[in-house]
Amino acid sequence: MAIRIYIDQGHNPQNPNAGAEGNGYREQDLVYRIGVELYELLRADPDFEARLSRPTPTTSLGVSGADSLRLRVAGAREFGADLLLSLHTNSAESPLVGGSEALVFSTASPAYRIAETVLTTLTEATGFRNRGVKLRPGLYILRRSPMPAVLLEIGFSTNPYEATFMYENPRLIARGIYNGLRRYYGV
Repeated sequence: MAIRIYIDQGHNPQNPNAGAEGNGYREQDLVYRIGVELYELLRADPDFEARLSRPTPTTSLGVSGADSLRLRVAGAREFGADLLLSLHTNSAESPLVGGSEALVFSTASPAYRIAETVLTTLTEATGFRNRGVKLRPGLYILRRSPMPAVLLEIGFSTNPYEATFMYENPRLIARGIYNGLRRYYGV
């Protein structure tokens, strides 16, 4: 039976729940493209089934920030996902801050090990610093997900190098994430 991955391209194209901006790039646009590339890789692999939260660049979920988050979790539940993978870009005051990190609900969840594995292969693919897995039990998407959920902060849109890299290399980033999923699930 195929492993079901629900790819949530974090944020909407416009408010409600639009993402951060940095160096002329919008978070929601960067993760949309990376999510589509990851979806294509998973779709071509018989060991996986995948679904996107935003199948088109103009897809907007919900009428408020809270409603948007609720619909993302509901979409993963309706799909019967084995993993909810929420893609994001990070931001910081300093343009020098960079790297990839993952957020999970608990160390006891399989999400913790999935996140460690995906971060390893993502940093192998990108060369970004591995900032590790962090606990964020208060985040709605992690707290309310009935299946393991990982919020992946791919890189910093406020870091000029990482922002440009994410824009120019969505397929390479998706391949790094895909390699981590294959490694974790042993397929």
